[in-house]
Amino acid sequence: MTPPGASPDALKAFHSIVSHLDYPMVVVTAAAAGERSGCLVGFHTQCSIDPPRWLIGISKKNHTYRIGLQAGVLTAHFLGEQDVELARLFGEETGDEVDKFTRCRWHEGPLGAVVLDDCADWVAFRIIDHHDGGDHFLFRGEPVAAERGQEQRQLSFQMVKDFHPGHEA
Repeated sequence: MTPPGASPDALKAFHSIVSHLDYPMVVVTAAAAGERSGCLVGFHTQCSIDPPRWLIGISKKNHTYRIGLQAGVLTAHFLGEQDVELARLFGEETGDEVDKFTRCRWHEGPLGAVVLDDCADWVAFRIIDHHDGGDHFLFRGEPVAAERGQEQRQLSFQMVKDFHPGHEA
């Protein structure tokens, strides 16, 4: 879909620019109505310092989007380079077909957050509102629990861009 007033050349340049960005990757998990879900996410960012707020974009085609709409908390797991297999599990499989949580270690955290045991850095965000962002839905949250592990080099988009996603964007 071409935005009004945008030229094909401008869109081509835009897509070329953003394809070279190196977003940090996170696994986002959610639980609601007795169901868990999680996915690999590149669209996330801090959007306020005081009060602290975080914005997470999840594809509307993703199982986690549907669970997230019912959830009160989303947990963002900040991945290090050593977490490629965890990223592959949550990026290449779909919760529509597979229970990813039978393939990894996890526990229930504060306020029902789903916390992956093998991820050193995570933050649970209470969802305060959400917005339609186009093909992704934007969840805005405030931190309610967090754990910081050891220093690590982040897993980034350029390191996972060759994954075969469980769903198209």
